[in-house]
Amino acid sequence: MRTNIFVTDDDQAVRSAITRRLQRRNHHVRAFDSGEALIATLDHDTPDIILLDFKMSGMTGIETLKHVRTKAPEALVVLLTAYGTVENAVEAMKIGAYDFLIKSVDLSGIDPVVSRAIELLTLRRRMDFETQDTKGRFALNNLITQSPRMKELVAQIQEMTHNQKTTVLLQGETGTGKEFIARVLHHNGPRKDAPFVGVNCTAIPQELFESELFGYERGAFTGAHQRRLGLCEQADGGTLFLDEIGDMNIGMQAKLLRVLQERSIKRLGGRDDINVDFRLIAATNQDLRSQVAQGYFREDLFFRLNVVSLELPPLRHRVEDIIPLGFRALGHHAKDMGKEISDIDSQARALLEQYDYPGNIRELENIIERAVIFAKEKTLTVGNLPKELHETPDRTTTTQTTDAKQVVRIEMTIGTHTLADIEGSIIEEIMRLADANKSLAAKHLGITRFALDRRLKKSQDSV
Repeated sequence: MRTNIFVTDDDQAVRSAITRRLQRRNHHVRAFDSGEALIATLDHDTPDIILLDFKMSGMTGIETLKHVRTKAPEALVVLLTAYGTVENAVEAMKIGAYDFLIKSVDLSGIDPVVSRAIELLTLRRRMDFETQDTKGRFALNNLITQSPRMKELVAQIQEMTHNQKTTVLLQGETGTGKEFIARVLHHNGPRKDAPFVGVNCTAIPQELFESELFGYERGAFTGAHQRRLGLCEQADGGTLFLDEIGDMNIGMQAKLLRVLQERSIKRLGGRDDINVDFRLIAATNQDLRSQVAQGYFREDLFFRLNVVSLELPPLRHRVEDIIPLGFRALGHHAKDMGKEISDIDSQARALLEQYDYPGNIRELENIIERAVIFAKEKTLTVGNLPKELHETPDRTTTTQTTDAKQVVRIEMTIGTHTLADIEGSIIEEIMRLADANKSLAAKHLGITRFALDRRLKKSQDSV
């Protein structure tokens, strides 16, 4: 990193020696013989690091430092002195100096101090970039909402961003963007400047989950050599996101319930209750009501989680969003791979819209990434898309969303399709739209659950 450094010292020999040393390390260096000259320059040029002599004629180092903190608050100031005292160092640090260095004859102490300062500057810049990138990526106006179902969902999300405490349960198939929506809720709400701590409940072995969630004290078990804060404490003031919560075992469910009720935790091996303040967002691709009925999920915890439930639609139910999502993925991957690809031709768009996407948004993004890898032109074509899109089975029924209503359209080829084919295809499509929920499918078809079962059995027997 080539750093802009200002050196200020009223001793010309010292000033020149420091300047030459830093220039040999490829830094851009400007030298000043007084604090007054430095302060005047700060009106139109801001350095990354300032090396400032403590004792100068005219303005002293401390006096100059006070002005620097006003004019260049982000600059790191290192005070230099030939006769350092603890009192001087303390005074300099209180005003805002980054470090305090006693000058040596060979000036060797400057290199490690400057290196540490550069490391801090690099970290700051990376954090600033990531913060700005995060704000843009999870901004509400960046959500793609062409479909009626997504417009309805975004309206609910906007309402929830103003609430910093209510627990939210996100439900939807794998790949529908549950963690993304959890981050949108966090980064657009009152807790946006506090931590977002996310964990997939299936990624941590059950026997380690308690220590991960609540932390532990030193000596709590073999290998616990020092205290460790758990996820609940790490999320204090912010958001705790528990993905795939339907896979959490019954024992941990009871302990999580206590945390939600008491708003306190106890580390493993600890005696004290520790208050925690976080917003819980949970997500699952399972039907928790069904899990409760089967005894796999605690009913009391379900009620605690289900304060506000948001259902994320699968991509096949938001066809209008497929192409906009595809273009967003295209822009990202093309930039990442250094390719000038900016369009998707009409045939490729039609093929993308016809596919069912069992993996939802995640699968669409993977498809676009693969297409960008193999694309030779500036426009993605049908030939760039993977074979599974070309092999989509011929269906006599398709579903479109019109005026916020789903419409099943039937295409019958005379002499090819029979009435039984059409009936079976309609039932198959409605079952797909109902996510295999027979009661809901029967309601959509206007028949009883028993009548639907009879038709499904008849269809299976004819195969």
